[in-house]
Amino acid sequence: MNGLTAIVVILIAFAIGDYVSFRTSATFSMLFTTAVIFLVSFWMGLPPTVFNDSGLLTVGVLTMPLLLTNMGTMISLKELAKQWKTVLIALAAVIGIGVLIYLAGGPLFGKEMAAAAAPPISGGVVAALIVSEAAKAKGLESIAVFATLLLVTQTFFGTPVASFCLKKEAKRVLALSKTSDVEDEAEEIVTEEPKKRIFPITRKELQTSSILLLKIAIVSFLAVKVSELTNGVVNSLIVCLVFGVIAREIGFLEKDSMTTANSQGFVMICLLTVIFANLSSATPEMLLSLIIPIIGCLVLGVIGFSIFSSIAGKLLGIDKFMAIAIGSTALFGFPGTFIISNEVANAVGKNDEERKIILDAILPKMLIAGFVTVSIASVVLAGVMSKLI
Repeated sequence: MNGLTAIVVILIAFAIGDYVSFRTSATFSMLFTTAVIFLVSFWMGLPPTVFNDSGLLTVGVLTMPLLLTNMGTMISLKELAKQWKTVLIALAAVIGIGVLIYLAGGPLFGKEMAAAAAPPISGGVVAALIVSEAAKAKGLESIAVFATLLLVTQTFFGTPVASFCLKKEAKRVLALSKTSDVEDEAEEIVTEEPKKRIFPITRKELQTSSILLLKIAIVSFLAVKVSELTNGVVNSLIVCLVFGVIAREIGFLEKDSMTTANSQGFVMICLLTVIFANLSSATPEMLLSLIIPIIGCLVLGVIGFSIFSSIAGKLLGIDKFMAIAIGSTALFGFPGTFIISNEVANAVGKNDEERKIILDAILPKMLIAGFVTVSIASVVLAGVMSKLI
């Protein structure tokens, strides 16, 4: 297929996915809708080489380290310290997903499939990408497809749990507020730049796309080289994430430099082509054979994060429903965390004052939890589980 034609076809699928997500208030996510479009299109004769022909696949593979480094710049250590209870519950949830799926799912569906299932269920695109690439490297195409399908279906299992638990928490918070016994649940999200920095802030005039991307590329290059020193024991993308955090703390990189460089959206599209490329080998027969493992692993994942997050919540003095809601963010992340919190506030709150009380109590926790599970913990879990495939 002609390269430009391939790009147009791919972008049409993504655009439809975005539109459906908007019209359904993210009930049908962009990932799910776009995956369905590509699956059906491949079955109807779309050339399986469409992603290679577009050139986006190559860009996606090459820019993965840059994207992870940029994700690291969005992690504020002050934010995580302020919401330390939420962070611990979120980490417990991801551990619960990994433990239960591997221990219970391994005997049921095979250890390779269980190892590939835990990271995408506990996170997002990057986690799914790590395990799918590990599976393809060993010739396990069906496992790579399995990881992709888990990524696009997990939202349907996570959002109902989050909605139910947040409604319970919202009613609890309102009841406490009426008796004046409620604590000040509102926790401001700290977003200021690090105060202790080695490098000065880059002047606005010098924050050009080329300079910002060069700085990200330098940090990514160093991270990959450090990973190579471990002979691949530590996944290079994990090192990129850590180096991104450090680079922002010392002032070499600014927060979310890729967005400032007007390249975040394009790079994400390229990265998603790496994920969706797995679907070109997904036949209807393969999809049918994977339905039971998909549902089984997702159910085990829900049970896992519910048990571990509720235990962690009890130890930390957080209501069990709020704790489970925090754990559920692993299955959808942002913007789902923002959308569901607002939907619950609008559904339970009878006026603006009540809605504000609810949002102040749940929104900061959900935003931080989603970031910890999807952007940090799941990537680390993927690095560990990819060795077990």
